[in-house]
Amino acid sequence: MAKRMKAKEEQKIIKLAILAVGGQGGGVLTNWITDVAERNGYLAQATSVAGVAQRTGATIYYVEMCQDTGRRPVFSLAPAQGDIDILIAAELMEAGRAVMRGFVTPDRTTLIASAHRIAAVSEKIEPGDGRADSPTVHRNAREAASRYICFDMEKVAVEAGSVISSSLFGALAGSGALPFPRESYEETIEASGRGVKASLAAFGRAFDLTVSGERVEEVRANAAPASGQIAVEGPERLVARWNALASRAAAYPEPVRAMALAGLRKVVDYQDLAYGAAYLDRLERALALDSAEKGHALGEAAAKHVANAMCYDDILRVADLKTRTARAERIRREMKVGEANVLQVTEFFHPRVEEFCGTLPARLGRFIENRPGLARWVDRRINRGRRIRTDSLFGFGALWLIGTLRPWRRSLLRHQVEEAHLERWYALALDTAQRDYALAVEILNCRRLIKGYSDTHVRAHSKFDRVLSGLTLLEGRDDAADWLRRLRDAALKDEKGEMLDGALKTVATLEAV
Repeated sequence: MAKRMKAKEEQKIIKLAILAVGGQGGGVLTNWITDVAERNGYLAQATSVAGVAQRTGATIYYVEMCQDTGRRPVFSLAPAQGDIDILIAAELMEAGRAVMRGFVTPDRTTLIASAHRIAAVSEKIEPGDGRADSPTVHRNAREAASRYICFDMEKVAVEAGSVISSSLFGALAGSGALPFPRESYEETIEASGRGVKASLAAFGRAFDLTVSGERVEEVRANAAPASGQIAVEGPERLVARWNALASRAAAYPEPVRAMALAGLRKVVDYQDLAYGAAYLDRLERALALDSAEKGHALGEAAAKHVANAMCYDDILRVADLKTRTARAERIRREMKVGEANVLQVTEFFHPRVEEFCGTLPARLGRFIENRPGLARWVDRRINRGRRIRTDSLFGFGALWLIGTLRPWRRSLLRHQVEEAHLERWYALALDTAQRDYALAVEILNCRRLIKGYSDTHVRAHSKFDRVLSGLTLLEGRDDAADWLRRLRDAALKDEKGEMLDGALKTVATLEAV
């Protein structure tokens, strides 16, 4: 009897699935796992089912292994629901999808996942914030798995100069889910022959984090210090003016303060210190109508959305961002380009006559726009796709020169158009606040609808106008704020606007009743 039980245990098949997006090294990780199994006297078989395309569909890699007893086992070619011992997800949402598909079970599965996020196509195409809720995924994963190991393995790999497959391999080794010693994992990496030093560093760090149960905490970029102030460097005169503005914002009520400081930093970076003072002047118009009894919701919404409205995307902004050193460094880091390598970057532009006129002095821009024949003539000559190599002196210089026009932005047509639109929207919200506070907050929040550049910006404006057109039907209703929020949410959920059309029809029906 004991011999039969031992033979059964030796023939037990360990089933492991890996869900990875294209470019994350899922194939390399699969090969490492089969190699380490074979090093320890196991038979192993690996298969894969590729996604639709890189970065849009995850590939499922599947490994089955068991001890080599001289008898060939029958291995499966694909994972089955409720029949997985170890599941490795190369990013958080893949862990969520594995739970949804039934691959993870509480009586059996060890779930190893990286906490970082890669937005899925379904999350990107939603006009609003389409991102899935990460805390919900963590909670469901803990409930679904027998054991849940999750931390930012991408960050561990990047800090070691490696790729995420190395840190995932380390987490697998540290979990003890496979009966193999650490040394055999490291021997497998060494035998691969490429990037061994960096891979071992990422492996070791992930192994230690898994064994100790520590977590790699995410630090918000550009977060303000605990004092609420934001340290800056530069000429003393400018630093003194910045500190005066920051102190002014720091004196606001606590619910508004953090957002006001973030908004101030954004508008000053976008334009200059005078623009920052104008932002605070606008914000204080809302604070004058606000109160602690109402939680300062009006002031907080104004702090966020006025800053975004003042920092609209124009050609000057795009050119400025594309020529910043921080962007070049980020691209090199994300593409894993070494110092000895040359990185070539091609930017795509497709300007329309509207963008061209927007960068002209206001009178000249209006002169062209008010003459349809002239506008069409200009459009035929500029409305075409252009590719600019910003790694070349000419391409970088052209964009840099456009970015230097920022001091003259206030005199350009686009700025005057945006300022006029901002003031109409803001005045509408503040006037409404005096009779319906909650509705005024929702009017401010409708600024979420406006984003993007060129055609995207035009479509966003159209949705914004259509949502606010419902105000005439909602005026005077006790639930006006709730209905305006529903209209906005409908507009954010659907790119084509069909949900918004239906919601507006519903509002019209309410008015008729």
